[in-house]
Amino acid sequence: MRTLLAGLIALVVLAWGWEVAGATHAGSLPWIVRQEALNLSGLLAIAMLSLATFLAARPAWLERPLGGLDRMYRAHKWAAILAVGFAAAHWTTKEVVGDILKATIGRAGKVPKEQFTGLLDVMRDLAKDMGEWGLYVLLAMLVLALWKRLPYRPWRLLHRAMPVLYLALAFHAVLWAPTDYWRQPLGVLLALLLGAGVYGSVLALAGGIGRRRQGSGTIVAIERPAPDLVSVRCQLDAGWRGHRPGQFAFITFDSSEGAHPFTIASADRGDRTADFEIKALGDYTRGLAGRLRVGQAVKVEGPYGRFHIARLNRRARQIWIAGGIGVTPFLAWLESLQARPAAAPSADLHYCTRDRAGDPFVARLESLCASLPGVRLHVHGARQGELLDAREMMSAQERGRRAEIWFCGPRGLAEKLKHELRNTLPGRFSFHQEAFEMR
Repeated sequence: MRTLLAGLIALVVLAWGWEVAGATHAGSLPWIVRQEALNLSGLLAIAMLSLATFLAARPAWLERPLGGLDRMYRAHKWAAILAVGFAAAHWTTKEVVGDILKATIGRAGKVPKEQFTGLLDVMRDLAKDMGEWGLYVLLAMLVLALWKRLPYRPWRLLHRAMPVLYLALAFHAVLWAPTDYWRQPLGVLLALLLGAGVYGSVLALAGGIGRRRQGSGTIVAIERPAPDLVSVRCQLDAGWRGHRPGQFAFITFDSSEGAHPFTIASADRGDRTADFEIKALGDYTRGLAGRLRVGQAVKVEGPYGRFHIARLNRRARQIWIAGGIGVTPFLAWLESLQARPAAAPSADLHYCTRDRAGDPFVARLESLCASLPGVRLHVHGARQGELLDAREMMSAQERGRRAEIWFCGPRGLAEKLKHELRNTLPGRFSFHQEAFEMR
């Protein structure tokens, strides 16, 4: 994620720098600096917003280079945050810095504006207003979208409005970009970014996101293994392409609620069935169990994700760590190994739960691991005082052998373990983490 965002920022800055180096400037130095800062902040804002809009369209071909759709959505989130930051800097440079320069050195030496006539002049005035109001709306939408207590439905409605907002800001960028840009490499880059953003916006408005990966089906079984947990089995139609153990899908149980991502907690059995373990964690999932019924139609989009067992490095020491409902991809892994237990990798599976005595997954994990002699199960119950400690976990590791750690669970636990592992095995482990949060 950081490489993608930093790389795009660097590319925009380099292209802008190339244009500035070859440009002939008219005006005094303070006004020239202000104008170029205005141009650069605007370019960075529309670049980040274009990236965020394009990634929201879920381009599956980017999963491999970016590490999975979960990481693509994390990049989408931070690109949007950066876009608002650069847009705020753009507005501040235009209004605040401009007023300061007028008050201190006056209008003398101000960079002259490009002159247009007729319809183009009218359209530029419209684009100016759309850009200013678009910034205010974008800032308000970002604050609401990042507010964790905002219920899912209004959060979803906010995101459905984003493509329209992007098109308005893209209109502003096209009409207010200096005409010299379109004869420079910067113009080519800007056109590509705007094209990607417009593509994502139009696809979203047309309802085409993920359409090629969508399939329908019905719920064939529902269980309640715990008060805050519902197990759902879906029978999917012939359009389902199957999945790899550990991947996830977007499920629509109710069209008014939209699609939600859930890990597929079963292996691909070849019969187009898929199991989902759904825990009551938010406003949507808390009331879900009462709204589901056997025979209910569902839509499933996917599969997505790179957290699958085929990516294991068999030469490295395997350590699998699950926290709470983060056990679901490992359930799919273990089930996929049942047909060939001798081929199962040697691995230590650590399951962290609040109370091992009342956890419905413990018995299932014990049953699945019983037929896999290479997989050693360790259950850590917080209520029983069995907290997972990275130093103890790694104490039995073979000296000098690199460890590969696969983690799915709460972010706080992941950060704690990574900190401890850096002190225990500096430079001798890789950490694969499923990005839990999609908003």
